[in-house]
Amino acid sequence: MRILIVNPNTTVSMTEKAAEAARAVAAPGTTILAATSRMGPASIEGHYDGAIAVPGMLAEIRAAEADGIDAAIVACFDDTGLDAARAMAGVPVLGLCQSAVTTASFLAHRFTVVTTLERSRVLLEDLTRHYGMGGRAKVRAADIPVLELEDAASGALGKLSAQIEAALAEDGAEAIVLGCAGMADLAGKLQATYGVPVIDGVSAAVKLAEGLVSQRLTSSKRGSYAAPLPKAYAGAMAGFAPT
Repeated sequence: MRILIVNPNTTVSMTEKAAEAARAVAAPGTTILAATSRMGPASIEGHYDGAIAVPGMLAEIRAAEADGIDAAIVACFDDTGLDAARAMAGVPVLGLCQSAVTTASFLAHRFTVVTTLERSRVLLEDLTRHYGMGGRAKVRAADIPVLELEDAASGALGKLSAQIEAALAEDGAEAIVLGCAGMADLAGKLQATYGVPVIDGVSAAVKLAEGLVSQRLTSSKRGSYAAPLPKAYAGAMAGFAPT
């Protein structure tokens, strides 16, 4: 089985971190492929970055599907362009947020998502409600710009740890979800430190993708994920026109 990890931002080091986390949990026989968007923002922090990132991400999934992947994972916790990707692709497409909160729901009644910035907190509160977890999940922001997760001297780990401690003390959290793909390498260390399940969305998405592929399941093409209708697209979007 071949699973694509596609980073919707253009920072290659974040792609590599997500791919490493994916390969650490992939089953024997699963090959993890990694792609970085070739156009768009260096990081995704809020609605504007997310909107601009979608075309580049879709282009990478389309190219990989033509090369024979079995599933794709959008490696951004905002689930950037996830619905569009599911409508376009003929293989399962998973998002980190949906995968992580679903996994957390198997392990804990209440859990807290710890993300980067306040603007992302608001977005993720909307997503957790959309996924039916609004009554079980709280979302906290650690005031960490995404790219600071790449800098060991930034103090990001301390800020993240402080919010986890607050979640355990104040939210009644029974598990922690790491709300950014750039945190994927921290899950094991934080779980050992705090003694509760710490869910990384990349790892969760890989295992769910393997399960869907093994069951020969993919997104329904009836209704909301039906293939887009052929029509002309203008300007820079011409190459994305459905055929």
